[in-house]
Amino acid sequence: MLSSKFSLAVFTSHVLLFITLPFVSYQHPQNDGGLTDDDVCVIAGATAANRIKLNRNAVKFVNSYIQKNNEELVKIKERSDSPFKTMDLVLRKYNLPVELKYLAVIESELKPTAVSKVGAAGPWQLMPATARILGLKVSRRYDERKLFNKSTNAAALYLRDLYTEFGDWLLVVAAYNCGPGPVYTAIHKSGSRNFWNLQNYLPGESRDHVKKFIATHYYFEGQGGVTTLTKAENNRYNKLLLAEQLKRTPAQENRKDLAGTEPTVAYGN
Repeated sequence: MLSSKFSLAVFTSHVLLFITLPFVSYQHPQNDGGLTDDDVCVIAGATAANRIKLNRNAVKFVNSYIQKNNEELVKIKERSDSPFKTMDLVLRKYNLPVELKYLAVIESELKPTAVSKVGAAGPWQLMPATARILGLKVSRRYDERKLFNKSTNAAALYLRDLYTEFGDWLLVVAAYNCGPGPVYTAIHKSGSRNFWNLQNYLPGESRDHVKKFIATHYYFEGQGGVTTLTKAENNRYNKLLLAEQLKRTPAQENRKDLAGTEPTVAYGN
């Protein structure tokens, strides 16, 4: 599991692109009643159709985490091609966002031989009992938790079940770390299903686990995505995409009339 205590390293150019202040700008809420889902920062220069939001509560943590762990993240990225190709194939098979592979980065640094002090093992750090429930063979002589393909299949099943349960990727990441029970407790105590509202009721490790996942996503992708947003933020983002598409429709229809063919338009991230 990645530590947050690595020595500060000289940033590589791709890191500087998205952790320096000119890269993000704040979009303040329309009321003064406290933090809302509109209180986010957005990538500067992005069009409405591809704007990816990052909750302002995460900005400081993301910047600090990447700075402190830059040296180790560079090393992980250098050896990530083969593991990521395997994980992408498996996650797509289960219709899951491929960006969930970044969870394995913070779980094990993509090391198949990683073993925690409590007995979790493999790139996805599965406990023996959980792994067996998910169909893996675990014994002293043979441990499928340490195989990228098999362990990713098991993790994908678990992540899919957690998303069916919570419908929010940030809560899924939290539950992957501490189990569904503490997440439900945090929901009950906070009266909210929004991670940023309930985070202080989660175990500290789980709260940081979610933020580490967001930071790692930003490191590898240069921006956020569906797995770094709350359910409410994702809904707003989808509405923004739809509005952008509807706004462009008349112009596209005009081009169709002029050219006599239907234009092809790509929307999304």
